[in-house]
Amino acid sequence: MEPIKVAVWGFGAMGSGIARVLLTKKGVEITGVCDLHPDRVGRSMLEVLDIGGPFDVIISDSIEEALEPKPDVCILATDSFTHKAFPKIKLLVEKKINVICTAEEMSYPKAQSPELAAEIDRLAKKNGVSVLGTGINPGLMMDLLAICLSGCMAEVTHVMCKRVNSLSPFGPAVMEEQGVGLSVEAFEKGCKDGTLAGHVGFSESVNMIADALGFKLSDFKQQMKPIVTTIDRKAPHGFAKANDVAGVNMTGQGYVGGEVLIDMIHPQQIEPEAEGTYTGDYIELKGTPEVNMQIKPEVDGGIGTIAMCVNMIPHVINAKAGLRTMIDLPVPRAIMGDMRNLIER
Repeated sequence: MEPIKVAVWGFGAMGSGIARVLLTKKGVEITGVCDLHPDRVGRSMLEVLDIGGPFDVIISDSIEEALEPKPDVCILATDSFTHKAFPKIKLLVEKKINVICTAEEMSYPKAQSPELAAEIDRLAKKNGVSVLGTGINPGLMMDLLAICLSGCMAEVTHVMCKRVNSLSPFGPAVMEEQGVGLSVEAFEKGCKDGTLAGHVGFSESVNMIADALGFKLSDFKQQMKPIVTTIDRKAPHGFAKANDVAGVNMTGQGYVGGEVLIDMIHPQQIEPEAEGTYTGDYIELKGTPEVNMQIKPEVDGGIGTIAMCVNMIPHVINAKAGLRTMIDLPVPRAIMGDMRNLIER
């Protein structure tokens, strides 16, 4: 039986991490890598990763080259927003290739881009393939996990998802998006003019939870406030001096009938322990019976997203054609055996 063929589009932190994990899995082979960074183009994948492996490819700046031979699935790790990922997804599905996308908005694209979501679904069905957006958050910790826990409840009256995490492992781009190192005044200006992204995914998580539980949202709101440090804090790719911004506290609310049904709380900052903040993931479900979950410290966001993409490969290949979400597919789990054993022939 031939191995599952996988292409990787984007070889930054996520794409290269996905490749590194795929090299350890049974029954799967990376057949192409596309990336535009001049330090990577034309080089061996294993050379860039600085490891050995059972197979190797040359990184190309041409997606057409990276898709030869044709893969069973392409993991797209290049964007955060649906409108930016859409042209790439369209290209892939029109070549009849299944897609797993790390873009946060693609976890539940109909929340903010219903027309694009409908078009992706139409194209995928026309070409007999499936498309999934996933990751650690959104994709699991602040949406799917809460949905799974609600399965033992007869009634749900309120959902609270809280993720307290460290930004220290992330690179310069994330530091810039979150406003790390800015003055409070510069941070507030960035919020107003839209140059600071903060966390992307609250609307997607809230809508996924509401749809899964059968609630009709009447409104959605989110807020973004600076986390100001009282001491100097230094991370590998970020620095915030005392009285400047060390991170961002994101909050969001999903309303049903004018009342808050879903609460999202997501403070993230560099070196949180420096001022007594410890990371963790928390879910509180009010109703019958009440359910409370905590994981301390937080589930690592980097390897978590990488693992979600890798572990969903067989389920996306098996899925009914169309745009799929994490509430449509089997429960994610680590695949320690041969991936080919999960493929429905």
